[in-house]
Amino acid sequence: MLRRAFLSILAGAALLAPSIATASPALVFEPYNGTVFYSEDPDALWFPASLTKLMTAYVAFHALRDGEVKPDTQVICSKNASKQAPTKLGLPVGKSIDLETALKVIIVKSANDVAVMVAETVGGSEEGFIARMNAAAKKLGMTNTHFANPHGLPDERQQTSARDLARLARALIIEFPEHADIFAQTHVQVGQKQLRTHNGLLITFDGADGMKTGFICDSGFNIVVSATRNGRKLVAVVLGEPSTRVRNARAAQLLENGFKRYFWKSLFGTSLDGLAVQAKVDDTPAHLRSVICGPRPKRERRARKSSLSPELFRLDTPVAASAVN
Repeated sequence: MLRRAFLSILAGAALLAPSIATASPALVFEPYNGTVFYSEDPDALWFPASLTKLMTAYVAFHALRDGEVKPDTQVICSKNASKQAPTKLGLPVGKSIDLETALKVIIVKSANDVAVMVAETVGGSEEGFIARMNAAAKKLGMTNTHFANPHGLPDERQQTSARDLARLARALIIEFPEHADIFAQTHVQVGQKQLRTHNGLLITFDGADGMKTGFICDSGFNIVVSATRNGRKLVAVVLGEPSTRVRNARAAQLLENGFKRYFWKSLFGTSLDGLAVQAKVDDTPAHLRSVICGPRPKRERRARKSSLSPELFRLDTPVAASAVN
């Protein structure tokens, strides 16, 4: 009798399995207990793009909690910050905004110049802040992650995985519930400017309440998005999709299926840490530029053949400069 009932439960769960075609890395999980509802290539190396700013916020939140800085601490635009590629706020050198507003701007608008401003203020220097980012990643068990900048602009050294981003998202939700509203905001006001979110699911998906999008040509379109329905919270990580529309559709479908299967997966799902580690096909992140944005500019191809770093030639190209979000 018990065996028959168990088989019936499994059959019911199978009927509710997600009808999602094989695609890029993805993961759906419940953040409070870490139960994984769905995973696909969770350990594949990937460029995080502006999902990097989730860690920028995490490190800044710790600095706030430890009393190193305050919400009204002034974050000044340095020459270094002003030189960052768009998306950016565009403050003149020497001008400032308070840290609370700055954190909203990097999450809502994904401003790269403001990410550097926050890094320099909290870490004493951009390099000092990056060291904090990597220390935090190590402490959270993000074994496939390395940060080389606080914003996510192209850098071959900057890498992560869907599982690692899930660990980071879980830490943000559990450790800093007082900052949850930042990830849910659809716009932020800075002076006369009203800046709108890149996360369209906050508007279109029932129950969506965070977190962040990201895109560079080599990463494709990435998102970490949370949603809450009937007191149940899920988070989806989707990486490497070919467009905003496809990314949002896949994330929405994963969340919908997660809520439908919530009871079954809560009983039989594995945890983020218990999820089997997958052997890596490559030891470097996927490079999707030729698929997403077309061939590299000739001067960048020449740079790759020379001893110069290609990053020197990548940030000011029209597509890459305008695409990070």
